[in-house]
Amino acid sequence: MYKLLYTLAIIVTMSFDIANAESILKLCTTTSTENSGLLAVLNPPFEKRFGLRIDVIAVGTGKALELGANGDVDVVLVHAPPAEKRFVKQGFGVDRHKVMHNYFVLAGPKGDPAGIANTQSVLEAITKIYNTQSKFVSRGDDSGTHKKEKELWKAAKLKPQGDWYMSVGQGMGAVLRIADDKRAYTLSDKGTLIAYWDKIELVPFVSGGDELYNPYHVIAVNPEHFPHVNYILAKKYIEYLTGAEGQKIIADFKSAGQQMFFPVDPALYSRTASYVVLE
Repeated sequence: MYKLLYTLAIIVTMSFDIANAESILKLCTTTSTENSGLLAVLNPPFEKRFGLRIDVIAVGTGKALELGANGDVDVVLVHAPPAEKRFVKQGFGVDRHKVMHNYFVLAGPKGDPAGIANTQSVLEAITKIYNTQSKFVSRGDDSGTHKKEKELWKAAKLKPQGDWYMSVGQGMGAVLRIADDKRAYTLSDKGTLIAYWDKIELVPFVSGGDELYNPYHVIAVNPEHFPHVNYILAKKYIEYLTGAEGQKIIADFKSAGQQMFFPVDPALYSRTASYVVLE
């Protein structure tokens, strides 16, 4: 049934000008793509080309997938692969494609009360934070970053709890400000940390490597489950993000001299730039 719908969608796309479709695309994405400023440069060329508006809902990945599963949006751009795969397997999403990646960063106060500056791995670092009960701010919002944080605690065989561990249920930008104010450690995506670098005094201590790899995927909401979704525009948006134009914009997007996200095509960026260097 889905293959038939997909074929019909392609035929419709070829037969009618895209301007005849609904002029609003509902995109649900993570706070990291919004807070980093990426969408402000990535979406306008697509909107101009097709004469439409992209309505962006920036929430945690868990909430984004929930809205997609309810048919409340047309497409999602998220960063939690296990949850994304469940979303597709359950029939809520189709056409999942990798768009870009960066790395999570374990950041904290300059004084480094837990002494993680010379640790060899992120698991060693969070174990020191746990053992010293140094302040740690968790997003606590079922976002992709929160999911990754929980994976790290589990891998370290630790269960954080107590006054030192603060779960605030906020987006990435707000969490960075809270951690900065509390002189606490936190886990951030690289893009948002760089975007907030001139607003906070947190220091990046640990980043890079497989454990902190942070891929982003785009997924169209399944029109078989929700006939009202704008699958035609969602498909066009996916093609744009994964195509030459979108990938080039992602590759060129920088702040403080740092590349925020890395596109799928490695020819567009330097593989040696996968770490955080902030001064």
